[in-house]
Amino acid sequence: MSSDVSAPWHDRARGFFSSSGGRLKESGKNAGAFVGEVAKDAKGNVTEIAGRVGSAVKSRWVLLQQPSVRHAVQERLIETAASTGSFLRKGITGTKDKVVVGKTKVEEVAKKTAQRSKSIITDMERRQKGFSSTDAFGVPIEITVQRQQSSRPVPNILIKCAEYLISTGVNSQNLFKSEGDKDVIQQLVVKYNEDPDASLPDGTNPLDVAILAKCYLASIPEPLTTFDLYEELKSARTSVQAMRSILERLPSANYMTLEYITALLLRISQNSHHNKMDARSLAIEMAPVLMWQKGRNPEFYREYWNKLLGSPPKNVDPTVAISAWEMLAEEGETDDPAATIEVVQNLIEHHNAIFTDANETNWR
Repeated sequence: MSSDVSAPWHDRARGFFSSSGGRLKESGKNAGAFVGEVAKDAKGNVTEIAGRVGSAVKSRWVLLQQPSVRHAVQERLIETAASTGSFLRKGITGTKDKVVVGKTKVEEVAKKTAQRSKSIITDMERRQKGFSSTDAFGVPIEITVQRQQSSRPVPNILIKCAEYLISTGVNSQNLFKSEGDKDVIQQLVVKYNEDPDASLPDGTNPLDVAILAKCYLASIPEPLTTFDLYEELKSARTSVQAMRSILERLPSANYMTLEYITALLLRISQNSHHNKMDARSLAIEMAPVLMWQKGRNPEFYREYWNKLLGSPPKNVDPTVAISAWEMLAEEGETDDPAATIEVVQNLIEHHNAIFTDANETNWR
């Protein structure tokens, strides 16, 4: 391109850029002025709004400071709190009332259920087991101790007999061997069937008391040593340790009562120079009422209490005076009774090793 042509073009370009720069500067100034105005207006608006809010708060605060308004607000707050508290108290009271009513109903139902259960059990006892709710004789030992509601699982009648013998009769000759006075014994059976907690009359012959205890032991449906342990005890009769281990499997009432009775027998045997009843003699008399096989009950001793119920002992003529061992032999007992006698003798002689120290026995 020649220099003649390029010179005008350069002039025009410079003019264009100069005018554009001026315009841009002017636009920038205008934009800045606009933004400044907007910011100024916004600041003014914020200041105005803040002033209005402050004025409103101040006026409300001034209003609240007036005694009449403050008193009205306080009254309103008190009324609100009171109504809320009343509502809560009413709800709590209602809940308490419902709980009390519910508890009362539950107690009434429980009481009626207990009474009904007791009545049912009593009726079942009378129908199925042939004894009333107060009988002491002929009742399973677990039922007897349960009725007593005592922490000591030993029948009260045995405790009464033992306490009486320890205090007045350990030196009486032929304890547990003499037949005693049958009329007196029958009267005592009636007495204890009516009131198991009755005390023995003062002056009662210790021989009659011993036979009373003997009759009770013979009357329970299952011996203290139980049917299940009969053979095991006979087999273990030569080992004190083995006997102790076997006896630990007895139910609590059986174990505690057996311990109690053998402690009494040990105490009596220790006075054999007066009463003529050593451990062997006592074992001969007591073995038939402490150990027997199922179906071989010592019915001879039940004569005292079965007569009172109007039903004679099964398979036994009460007019025939035979010993328990003779009766067992007649019923087909093939085992040597010496085995059970030895078991009971060892229970007496080795009582402290098998159970606990008999000297620490609480007889009451």
